[in-house]
Amino acid sequence: ITGVTGQDGAYLAEFLLNKGYEVHGIKRRSSLFNTDRIDHLYQDPHVDNRNFILHYGDLTDSTSLVRIVQKVQPDELYNLAAQSHVGVSFEEPEYTANADGIGALRLLEAIRILGLEKKTRFYQASTSELYGLVQEIPQKETTPFYPRSPYAVAKMYAYWITVNYREAYGMYACNGVLFNHESPVRGETFVTRKITRAISRIALGLQECLYLGNMSALRDWGHAKDYVEMQWLMLQQQQAEDFVIATGVQFSVRQFVEFSAKELGVTLAFEGEAEQEVGKVVKVEPVNGELLAKCKVGDVIVRVDPRYYRPTEVETLLGDPTKAREKLGWTPKISLPELVAEMVKSDY
Repeated sequence: ITGVTGQDGAYLAEFLLNKGYEVHGIKRRSSLFNTDRIDHLYQDPHVDNRNFILHYGDLTDSTSLVRIVQKVQPDELYNLAAQSHVGVSFEEPEYTANADGIGALRLLEAIRILGLEKKTRFYQASTSELYGLVQEIPQKETTPFYPRSPYAVAKMYAYWITVNYREAYGMYACNGVLFNHESPVRGETFVTRKITRAISRIALGLQECLYLGNMSALRDWGHAKDYVEMQWLMLQQQQAEDFVIATGVQFSVRQFVEFSAKELGVTLAFEGEAEQEVGKVVKVEPVNGELLAKCKVGDVIVRVDPRYYRPTEVETLLGDPTKAREKLGWTPKISLPELVAEMVKSDY
């Protein structure tokens, strides 16, 4: 698993360990340890029969990838590593292309030059951001791509190079086009986790206001735990195919804020347009007999800050998971309100 220290990598590692796999993960060197999400899976290197092993490596360093693939000789390779933040990709476009686009090529080429193309099955974590300026609603496997960020453009290269290695070399290589998926361990700079953390802090009296960009943006949000099962299923088929992974249900960022506040007994009303829009507290009530929120009726706790607007916005994403349901028997189990409840409980 590349990206084993990320949200999906951590859930996937745990899922595969529970299935009896020996799991190898790639982690980047950084001055601060970034292994919080997998600390509960850690095994002492001095113990015999370890089944969870980490290797230093980087998607921008092909020598490290060849070394690790050669050493591990994996049956399955999940490429989950990426500079995965759309907003940041406008600030670091070249690095994003190198890690997210060429990084996938480096892994595919490592498999090929080591003669593992008949042994190693390859999964590429693709993204609904490929649809960008959507050409149809909902988006399915055949919907044309129109990427709207350096991140999406890099991921589009990764998508097509994966298809090309499947067709050119007969490799079992496939793309999972994942729509937004969240969890209590979602990175704190992503909008959902930013919301649940801020609403929790506001309720506790530690923060005054939550600042957001485009609150009308519509997304199809699922739980990362549901989605890693689908990633595994995609590598267990007779033939490699690409699949959309989504819930088929859509909500706005504004609704995500409302659900989050509701979990802590706060009812919000939104007023004003565009940059003038604000979220006001209209009701504060106890939850299970306990008053959780310190805010008062009339408090403005949500505002718009134009700095969070993106140069090219993706207004609406809604996935059609029909193929996954029919071919793999996969359906998501956790609804958005349940996901929000879990995230808020964890952050509060």
